[in-house]
Amino acid sequence: MTATTVDAGPRAGRREWIGLAVLALPTLLLSLDVSVLYLALPHLSAGLGADSTQQLWIMDIYSFMLAGFLVTMGTLGDRIGRRKLLLIGAVLFGAASVAAAYSTSPGMLIATRALLGIAGAMLGPSTMALIRNMFKNPQQMAIGFAVWFSCFMGGMTLGPLVGGLLLEHFWWGSAFLLGVPFMVLLLVIGPAMLPEYRDSSAGRLDLTSVALSLAAILPIIYGLKEAARHGWQVIPVTAIVAGAVFGVVFARRQRKLTSPLLDLRLFTNRGFSTSLAIMLLSGIVMAGASLLSALYLQMVVGLSPLKAGLWLIPQNIAMVLGSLLSPALARRLNPAYIMAIGLAIGGTGLLLLTQVHSVGGVGVLVTGLVLAAGGIALPMALVANLIIGSAPPEKAGSAASIMETGGEFGVALGVASLGTLGIVVYRSRLADTIPAGVPDHVVDVARESITAAVTAAAQLPGQLGTALLDGARAAFTSGLNVVGGVGAVVFVGLVIAAAGLRNSSLPVQPAPQADPAQADADAETALAGAPETRPV
Repeated sequence: MTATTVDAGPRAGRREWIGLAVLALPTLLLSLDVSVLYLALPHLSAGLGADSTQQLWIMDIYSFMLAGFLVTMGTLGDRIGRRKLLLIGAVLFGAASVAAAYSTSPGMLIATRALLGIAGAMLGPSTMALIRNMFKNPQQMAIGFAVWFSCFMGGMTLGPLVGGLLLEHFWWGSAFLLGVPFMVLLLVIGPAMLPEYRDSSAGRLDLTSVALSLAAILPIIYGLKEAARHGWQVIPVTAIVAGAVFGVVFARRQRKLTSPLLDLRLFTNRGFSTSLAIMLLSGIVMAGASLLSALYLQMVVGLSPLKAGLWLIPQNIAMVLGSLLSPALARRLNPAYIMAIGLAIGGTGLLLLTQVHSVGGVGVLVTGLVLAAGGIALPMALVANLIIGSAPPEKAGSAASIMETGGEFGVALGVASLGTLGIVVYRSRLADTIPAGVPDHVVDVARESITAAVTAAAQLPGQLGTALLDGARAAFTSGLNVVGGVGAVVFVGLVIAAAGLRNSSLPVQPAPQADPAQADADAETALAGAPETRPV
């Protein structure tokens, strides 16, 4: 990453930094809202009488709609104005939150959660695109993205704590009302502190492309989630194949349009495509490892969901610290090396997961997760800088939407693929540990999952149940060990890919000898003569 210096753009002033604080509000909310719901689900299910299928849709419809509309909303923001779309999203998110809090049936809650997902798709790309437009100086841009990631992870950290307090003193709907004050504050402060940007040369929104993008993304996300729950059966595989076919049709249409919904030329930039691959693959690994780790704490160690969540907080704190530290380190070292070092630390943490045992393994597990999360946090802000900074300013919303969509796919793929790998190892090892005397129908139940095994073991008498439970816990831990090892291998490849970006032309490298005043003057001259997205 060498071609240009960090002083190649004008430095942001007080208004931009206040604007960044304003953008932190929806970012914090989006992650906090998700983590709070995990705790609220049992309460709202009891209150509304939701069955197991309705509970799944209450959880999943948000991520379905979020993933499906990210590409559309990112491009729409480029066309109508990113601040405008952000404020529209804030109104919709606030209204849907109130409606969700006072839902009177599972169907109503599912519908309002769908609206929350669409509103979330308006908020996410708009916040990142505005950071790209507000901070012309790449060093400051990296700090802005680091703050964005820190707020996102901060929401994940605070969610279990805030949710636990709310649900202890109020009804389940209070978990949804939590977002309303955030949105009101954004609507009050946003118009004054946030600039407006839009691409004045963009054409009309192609509704056919919107439909094709939804037809491509939604079936794939659905298929991956179903595969994670029930294995690679006919329905999830068919959904994934159908989504892939629509994806090919969508891509062909984009190449023919003069104003495409998604500019595929972004992928020809090596820094953009490599960074996107790093984010996608690291997301797959971390999602799979986090899923199995959470199950380990509950099903193997025997902790309650709340206590298990508290043990996972250190990794979120490590990720916040790593995100904030990376821009400072990138001022002294080539950012590609910072990314590689972070991924190497993350790989070391994943390797440590191979040493977790079914008894007394909490300390090793948490240490491994802290290293993995803290390590992956180092490149994340820099990867965002590469992905969004590589795109022209008028395409910042589109680039941000691609990055966030990649993140959604990474989580879904990680849960489906590595979750399946963990189950395969679990079933293989369990077959070798089942004690004699366990009825065949109990064995069949125990093979389904560690959760089913814990329930089945409780129905067996004395030592027989204990032996089955110990064997199931050891088998599940073996699955976690294998997933950690696979993740470590993947991270070795990511280290090599990150180091390969050392000669990228993205302007994130410091220039110790440069004269800041002259650099700012040169940047202003260049900006004056170059085509740029206009502030409105």
